[in-house]
Amino acid sequence: MREVLDDIERWHAEGKRIARATVVSVVGSAPRAAGATLAISDAGDISGSVSGGCVEPDVIEQAQAILRATRPGATRPDVTPTAKLLTYGVSEEQNVERIGLSCGGEIRVFVQALPDDWRDLAAALHQGRPAVEAIVIAGAPDTLGRTATWIAGLHAPIGDLGAPALTEAAGAIATQLLRQGESEVRLISTERTGEPPMEQPQEVFFAVHQPQPTLLIVGAGHITIPLTRLAKVVGYRVVVIDAREAFATRERLPDADELIVDWPDEAMARLPLHSATAVAVLTHDDKFDVPALNVALRAEVGYVGAIGSRGTRMQRDKRLREAGLSDEQIGRIHGPIGLDIGAGPPEEIALAILAQVVAARHGKA
Repeated sequence: MREVLDDIERWHAEGKRIARATVVSVVGSAPRAAGATLAISDAGDISGSVSGGCVEPDVIEQAQAILRATRPGATRPDVTPTAKLLTYGVSEEQNVERIGLSCGGEIRVFVQALPDDWRDLAAALHQGRPAVEAIVIAGAPDTLGRTATWIAGLHAPIGDLGAPALTEAAGAIATQLLRQGESEVRLISTERTGEPPMEQPQEVFFAVHQPQPTLLIVGAGHITIPLTRLAKVVGYRVVVIDAREAFATRERLPDADELIVDWPDEAMARLPLHSATAVAVLTHDDKFDVPALNVALRAEVGYVGAIGSRGTRMQRDKRLREAGLSDEQIGRIHGPIGLDIGAGPPEEIALAILAQVVAARHGKA
């Protein structure tokens, strides 16, 4: 959703009606992962992708049919569904000229008119707040396409899935997935007193929307310059903190999204630190390193790394224990920072650090 949000907001401001196609499951090899989104306007605008081009023509045609069926004053709404689950793949019996995946995998794509509460999700994404959107993709006709969104910090969902028991069950799953950070499909069976029974389990896709990944670099030294540049290329928001005004300058770090001249721990206390935040401590100075690491290790950040030799690390760890941190917390520090690729110059060290940050983000050792 994030990748198409700017276009959706622009089209909406122009008065266009919008449909959304979302990859909800992948089997085998496929160009895009679950959660990939394609947005289509009733004027023919498109944004994003669900397959890199293999099945987009058919998805767009299906989306336009749904937009026609749901437009104000549309007749015979029973002819075209207002939401539809599509399956694409290639088997030995299929003609490869048909719409399908040439890579041999299978994807399912759910197409629907953009839900009415999409602006609440958009606001959460702009604010950098994690959110989970639950969409009924198969099951009872009266719940198909219903969506509910759980946003971190809010106790109640926005929207509902058409049945209180279904929404309640989905809420428990959304809370779990919000911590894990992975989008997936779940089957939910609900039988609650006072509600009409559902003939079959409801298939619900949970789209997990994490904040844009942020790389917070403590120290504006020579490694930070190429590291900032590389991190921007792979989609990170980069914040650089250094109390030394001569180092933290826009001339030295033109690619940084934010430069903060302040003591690192004081600056970090004002910043949102979450699972999509990676902290790289590169000052090589205990008066900066230890306070910054103390803040990072007490937060739920996804990665913490620090530069320094073995002797430096031993002294630093001692001071962190004196600050009240446990050995388990201190053990989260990647140090010496970066993958061991034999890096020498600053550009190679920056590459090694960023590779480790990305690996940690995806749960790789």
